[in-house]
Amino acid sequence: MERDTLIQLSILILTLTIFYLLHGLPKRALTKLRSKSRSNNQAHRHFIQGAQFLSRSRSTRNKSTSFNLAKSAVNEADKALALDPKDPAAHILKAMAQIVMGHKTAALKSLDLALLPPAVKMLAAREKGDALFKRAELQFGLNKKRRVDSAIEDLVEAVGLSPDNGKAFCLLGQCYEVKGLREEAKKAFVEALRVEPGLEEAQNGLGRIGL
Repeated sequence: MERDTLIQLSILILTLTIFYLLHGLPKRALTKLRSKSRSNNQAHRHFIQGAQFLSRSRSTRNKSTSFNLAKSAVNEADKALALDPKDPAAHILKAMAQIVMGHKTAALKSLDLALLPPAVKMLAAREKGDALFKRAELQFGLNKKRRVDSAIEDLVEAVGLSPDNGKAFCLLGQCYEVKGLREEAKKAFVEALRVEPGLEEAQNGLGRIGL
């Protein structure tokens, strides 16, 4: 009799525990989800605002106005990242604005963050390819000889992800040219012209290596 009572009591406790979990967990999870959703919405608004500032900074001819608008874009990107630090789009927005400001080393760091896990996993193939191309462009521009190997690594992956990016193929040819790899440079320049037949930089590249 005592054993039956203990079994019944155990079943009652188990039933109450399950009821509590079924009732309580979804409510807590929903609250958490709502909070995250609000943060994401706010981050998205800051990103959109930043993108608008960046667009305006690129379209104006006044250097001072362009700089200030790009700075505002960086501020909005930072606000977005404060709410969602893993968002690669905000890092890329920040990098593009820093390039307009002339802060290329800072822009390179922002792109590094966009291309690191877990942020990079949120990028589509084309988006990742474009970001790799832009990072390689910065690396090559800042120090051709010292950073050329890193630039080539990024560009090889970039053209695999974005095979219609003629400028990426062209830059890859220039990197190979710096390394003295004439045959590889030729192939990259030819591929660039296949994608963009009128690409002057690729035509000039072929001319430099005597082809």
